[in-house]
Amino acid sequence: MNRPSTPLSLQLAALMLRLNGAHSPELERAVHMLCSALDAGHVCVPLTELDQNAERSLRSCAVVGDAGEFKPMILDAGMLYFERYWHHETGLAATLRTRASAQDLKIDEKLLADGLRKYLANADDAQRAAAENAVRRTFSVITGGPGTGKTRTATVVLALIATQLAAQKKTARFALAAPTGKAAARLKDSLSAVLDTLQVPDEVRKILPASASTLHRLLGGSSGSAEFRHNLSNPLPVDVLVVDEASMIDLPMMARLFAALRPDTQVLLLGDADQLASVEAGHVFGDICASGLAGVSQLVRNYRFSEKSSIHRLSQAIRAGNVDAALAELRTSSEDITASELPVSPALPARIVAGFRQYLTLTEPHAALDAFGKFRILCALRDGPSGVSHLNRLAMLALCDAGLLKNDSAYHKGMPLLVTRNDYQLRLFNGDIGLILPNEAGEMRAYFDEETGVRDILPARLPEHETAFAMTVHKAQGSEFDSILLMLPERDSPVLSRELLYTAITRAKTNAEIWWSEPALRAALARRAVRWSGLKARLA
Repeated sequence: MNRPSTPLSLQLAALMLRLNGAHSPELERAVHMLCSALDAGHVCVPLTELDQNAERSLRSCAVVGDAGEFKPMILDAGMLYFERYWHHETGLAATLRTRASAQDLKIDEKLLADGLRKYLANADDAQRAAAENAVRRTFSVITGGPGTGKTRTATVVLALIATQLAAQKKTARFALAAPTGKAAARLKDSLSAVLDTLQVPDEVRKILPASASTLHRLLGGSSGSAEFRHNLSNPLPVDVLVVDEASMIDLPMMARLFAALRPDTQVLLLGDADQLASVEAGHVFGDICASGLAGVSQLVRNYRFSEKSSIHRLSQAIRAGNVDAALAELRTSSEDITASELPVSPALPARIVAGFRQYLTLTEPHAALDAFGKFRILCALRDGPSGVSHLNRLAMLALCDAGLLKNDSAYHKGMPLLVTRNDYQLRLFNGDIGLILPNEAGEMRAYFDEETGVRDILPARLPEHETAFAMTVHKAQGSEFDSILLMLPERDSPVLSRELLYTAITRAKTNAEIWWSEPALRAALARRAVRWSGLKARLA
């Protein structure tokens, strides 16, 4: 990894050398490399990536210790960590191993069997087994692609647990959570919709949660602090917890979540292990699913897409790294995929206008936000002719030329915003989407969806943000759109990977338009996104 040094890594390296009391070129290089690794989403650096004699030199440094020592840097299991990340990884691994090895819960077997027959009569064996597994255990995971029934299975699990409680005339505290407000709202709505189809008895349904929250809110995040109100010494008062979009959760957050749970709290994680890993450090969900840990179930059968769906076939070809099958889908016209080879043609601005036209005709905030969420431009890169910055400018120009936007002020009507920095005081987090719209007095406000509805904020108070007609695939994790327009670069880039393409395609529910080049596509399908981490080995 040969990223340039940053001001932070330079200062940190200088601090480590001062604490060490002696100059060490190997230590200085290791600090820079660890900082670069964390920026790239890794948790640690394998010693094989360092110089041949680096390990011996680092072990002689006062600031480098072995597992369990209180030193700024830790050498353990062939990896070099900053102590904080080593602490998160080992703590989480120990907690998950303990949960996975716990005895099954005592339940009414007849009630469980009756419930499985009632609620999953048309499900496949994998879905029934996943539901039964989650009811019996204090820790379970359900992974699968879009449309494989993860949310439906989770809803059945909650209904089955609530049925057991109702029969014993007991109550329990349920919680639903997700990494982002949008994902939390979608989880709540999806569970409610599934419950309506299951015909759950009133005495069971009233036990179940009626709302969902972000993980930050669930744990009691506060402004200006990385710590949470709920932690090891002040556990969450929750008996059953379902967490959706778990692939988006980074190592520090997942470690803090499990540290804040009582040992007897039932936890069900939902996600897609084939998606991109979290934006921040770690590949936690993927490592858990690949570790062989007890309690992990995989759903394969797709209930949303038929075998005739080009989106489904293309996503599966990408997932398998099958270049020929992917090329065949892109070169065959279909109802749900439109593919155009780069370079960009003059038709692109008109396509962008068609995608965004509907939301710009609406003034009611909830309706406008809902309409804006139906279409998005997704990019692999931030810069260049196929990058986010250029596509946002192109969209703005096209919509102004069409008379749908007036870019006449810093915050103009219809301007979409993507928050890029957490603000705990305002309860706005990296990845949240908002719209600038006039309130009843004609004053511009920034409107955001949250778990309980829509709220508005003065634009001047907003944390760091950017225009959101186009966004990176990474930022689109946890979102679903009716239609996407995916812009791939004309040439290969280290950012391109099989996981990035799979994540992008699976954001689309009904239609995907893809601008692509064969060299970039081939390079992406040949590359796997790899995160350096010791979690999988610790769990195995």
